[in-house]
Amino acid sequence: MYKKGFFFEFMNRYLLTAVFFILNMFLIPNLFSQDLIQNIDARNTLSLNGRWNYIIDPYQMGYLDYRQQPFDESESGTGGFFDNRVQEEKDERLEYDFNQSPTLKVPADWNSQSEKLELYEGTIWYKRDFTVELLDSKRYFVHFGAVNYEAHVYLNGEKLGVHKGGFTPFQFEVTSKIKDGDNFLVVMVDNTRKKDAVPTVNTDWWNYGGITRDVNLVITPETFISDYKVQLAQHDPNILQGFVKFDGNNLPKTVKIKIPELQFEKDVELHSEALVSFEYPIKNVETWSPDYPKLYDVILSTTSNTIADKIGFRTIKTQGQDILLNNESIFLKGISIHDENPLAEGRLRSYGDMRMMLMWAKELGCNFVRLAHYTHNEKMLKLADELGLMVWAEIPVYWTISWENPETFELAEAQLSAGIKRDKNRASVIIWSVGNETPVKPARNEFMRKLVEKVRQLDSSRLVAAALEVEVEGNVAKVNDPLGQYLDLASFNEYAGWYWGNVEDMSEYEFSIAYDKPVVITEFGAGALQGFHGDKNTIWTEEHQAYLYENQIKMLEKIEGLRGMSPWILADFRSPRRQHPVYQNFWNRKGLISESGQKKKAFHVLKKYYSEKELD
Repeated sequence: MYKKGFFFEFMNRYLLTAVFFILNMFLIPNLFSQDLIQNIDARNTLSLNGRWNYIIDPYQMGYLDYRQQPFDESESGTGGFFDNRVQEEKDERLEYDFNQSPTLKVPADWNSQSEKLELYEGTIWYKRDFTVELLDSKRYFVHFGAVNYEAHVYLNGEKLGVHKGGFTPFQFEVTSKIKDGDNFLVVMVDNTRKKDAVPTVNTDWWNYGGITRDVNLVITPETFISDYKVQLAQHDPNILQGFVKFDGNNLPKTVKIKIPELQFEKDVELHSEALVSFEYPIKNVETWSPDYPKLYDVILSTTSNTIADKIGFRTIKTQGQDILLNNESIFLKGISIHDENPLAEGRLRSYGDMRMMLMWAKELGCNFVRLAHYTHNEKMLKLADELGLMVWAEIPVYWTISWENPETFELAEAQLSAGIKRDKNRASVIIWSVGNETPVKPARNEFMRKLVEKVRQLDSSRLVAAALEVEVEGNVAKVNDPLGQYLDLASFNEYAGWYWGNVEDMSEYEFSIAYDKPVVITEFGAGALQGFHGDKNTIWTEEHQAYLYENQIKMLEKIEGLRGMSPWILADFRSPRRQHPVYQNFWNRKGLISESGQKKKAFHVLKKYYSEKELD
């Protein structure tokens, strides 16, 4: 007789009934996570980080039989929960044991923790036991910073729901499901690339699977502040505006907003509304900028709930071909960054990892970073606030997406919305990007236009952009993507001297840009193997990369309205597409810093340019 799937039997061992399983697994399969609680760091939490037991499940045995049918639908009507004979003999028949299985660190990707998982794409089941002492009049939520890509989450055998999207946070309320004392959490993680997903099957970065960001049990009052925005009004920097949103039935009469350093204190009346907006005059605000990244303690409180945040106040807008930060014209001295540690395999996991990357950017002379090509860790944005780095935040609408599939659009819109909702109070974020290098076609144009519309609906206080492409005809690089009419920037990638043209000919290239908007070059660059030297015309050498940067800068300086750049990329990063056995070995070598932390010659070229650059 065929033996049961390990997840089903595991649930049996914890007294989950067949009826309950059918209800949760098959009758309501499209469960989704709930509206996000903001600023988890400011909440009462129990960390569920640490070592989690795991079982690799490439055939998805956890819930499918050998006919690839769910156990409750098998032809024999037996197996899984429905076979009483197995129930009686289960100890002898089990082919798995979570508690004796190996462990993975959480948060972290699985690829960097086991050699056999380096290129693995598929399903892995995670399990974590934890103990909690329940408190009266409290609510409990399981919150994930990110899981790549699809997560099915179970608490004590009961399915909480499903989340799709590898870089955005999600949560489930478990107040009625969690037990006083011992509990166990199981997460089925599937990082399989799918045609209709966001991103789709084709990318140029490592597909890190796993529970890659923090997991917390969040403990709140019965009614609590779930969301808020506190920012300067874009039309008037002497006005503070925003909103406070509550979750719960017993709403307080007022919520207090305090900024102690500014001696600002206001009581906002709720009038029985769960979301209340406010607008007040404010004086003597020192605005946030890269030169002076001023952050204020902002405290929101009721009689039962207090939330504190550090928020910078600034305005950002465009005027003609200028980008105005606090009404002063700026030049974005930037660099692109992936969420990956070049020195230690895998995703950036700690404040230390992230601070290292941003300090490299500061050393380069940057006041701006492009966090490509997906929503980065919330800690990264808070560090950017602290260090004074403006941010371009992006979602993984990358290359070719299923433009005509409504579900694909919903996935893109959900990731966009989650990033905006999470990071709306971060002064560093000045640009929301809706995608990278997407092909011009009617379905795509409409898809992207709707994303731009969504950004403006959710947050009108920041710029909207996308990394467009150029069309090269002779010695003219044209930027006339119809999406550009909806964006605030004429922002595009160009690889003159690497993917098209020659370095020696770059002085002859001209740009024809259809839009009278600030120009930001979101990518350019060339590959170089650190330590490989030769003359400037020998490809893959540090000298050739530096030579290309020198000529790029001369070429780009001729563009009227040039207001910034974020070359590709700060550090070498891993990619399955980059397989040359000598120069790449599964690394994209366009970094200005190598995987050993060594700065290439081009780093110093760009640093010199930024140190001397003055806005025309």
